[in-house]
Amino acid sequence: MVLPETVIYDVDLTLTLPPLMSVTSGLNAMAHAVEALYATNRNPIIDMMAETGIASLYRGLPVVAREPGNPEARANALYGAWLCAICLGATSVALHHKLCHVLGGSFNLPHAETHAIVLPHALAYNAPMVRDAVAAIKRALGGDGIAGKLFDVARDAGAPTALRDLGMPEDGIDRAVEITLANPYANPRPIDPVLIRRLIANAWAGVRPDHSTYAG
Repeated sequence: MVLPETVIYDVDLTLTLPPLMSVTSGLNAMAHAVEALYATNRNPIIDMMAETGIASLYRGLPVVAREPGNPEARANALYGAWLCAICLGATSVALHHKLCHVLGGSFNLPHAETHAIVLPHALAYNAPMVRDAVAAIKRALGGDGIAGKLFDVARDAGAPTALRDLGMPEDGIDRAVEITLANPYANPRPIDPVLIRRLIANAWAGVRPDHSTYAG
């Protein structure tokens, strides 16, 4: 691993980043904070940073999509991305990242877009087992329906919401399930083969998840 000695965060340098790339990259960053909230090595400081990071990105990304040159929205997104990066560096990852590693590596899918598509589904899957994390994310997003709200950020910005739109073949769903089950990451909810297949199939088709989608 190579780590930088210095990182410079400058909002002005983000103003010309294409809106769709900004949104998918922001959702990719948000996934780090979401999983930090139920990581096996979470702690109270990271919990606070994760919640604030999610809230800042959720506040900034829709405005960036509409007004790419809005410096306040860019600042919110950049602040949120920084907080989420700290979360990633301090905690482990779970189902969301496992799925994205499998999908990206097996089907050559673009990194940020894959994370943006999978995040709402992985969150909906784990939500029944992570009440504290769900409560924090509800505060960050301003209410219930958190999985759907994250889906809507991508959809409303015109970003891909279905793995098929990234080039994943439908006959790859079962292959992805098989690889995921062969070496799963630690996860707060047991890995149910039937529900994992449903999750990947829904992500492939672009289904908007809610609290009951993976109820079991």
